[in-house]
Amino acid sequence: MTKQEIDTREMRARYPDVFDRPASARLATPAMIVAAFAILIYGLVDLDFSPSRFFAGLSQLGWIGLMMIPPDPGSSLPVYLKALGETLSIALLGTTLAAIFALPVSLLAARNVVASNILRFPVRRVLDSIRGVDTLIWALVWINVVGLGPFAGVLAIAVADFGAFGKLFSEAIEGADQKQVEGIRASGGSALHEIRFGLLPQVLPVIAGQVLYFIESNTRSATIIGIVGAGGIGLQLAEQIRVLEWQKVSFLILMILVAVAAIDFISGKLRFAIIGRRAVA
Repeated sequence: MTKQEIDTREMRARYPDVFDRPASARLATPAMIVAAFAILIYGLVDLDFSPSRFFAGLSQLGWIGLMMIPPDPGSSLPVYLKALGETLSIALLGTTLAAIFALPVSLLAARNVVASNILRFPVRRVLDSIRGVDTLIWALVWINVVGLGPFAGVLAIAVADFGAFGKLFSEAIEGADQKQVEGIRASGGSALHEIRFGLLPQVLPVIAGQVLYFIESNTRSATIIGIVGAGGIGLQLAEQIRVLEWQKVSFLILMILVAVAAIDFISGKLRFAIIGRRAVA
């Protein structure tokens, strides 16, 4: 018997669970793949997925694409620019309000700030409940509360992002280095001093990066909620689709793409600047 065979036998004797896995462990992965594939097939059948309908609709899609060329705003360019400004304002104001209100609440949800689970648990569950409702649903709710227009859009984004920011901010606070907090505590600082001078300087760059990303993301969300009546360019887009003005539709889509690309570029530069400054500090 060679040395390699002896070593292999010793390894088998030392780690039997690795070399002689039970049948249930060996079949677990194939069983999950088969189950996932079965669920996929069931979903396609249940949702009446039809390849023939799909390929038949491609000709209609091609016709719509041809009708969109060339993009033309007609005489409505000033109206579209104003609507785009509304969309950007909805995204900016909604995200800013959400961040302002979420920061103090996230402190209550952070384990290293509030040790008692009695207070922390309900705060986390409230944030989970708010985050579990999509922005579009919040838009429909606020439209019925305050009426149509951009104000409902701002409230919808603010409430939806409040839940998301509360979770993200609390996780950033929990991941902060405790040495600075312990140093302030050792020097006689109060709990507020620990938060103000120990935690916030560490997490504010992270929070700023998250807020910048959400502003870019919420520009798209503000467009979607505008379709249901929350103001902005989404309302104009829905109206032009309804009357089959495809050239105006393509122009509005181009406006949205350019705006999102510009915001993504600017927010990316700002995020890198914040991260670089943090690294230098």
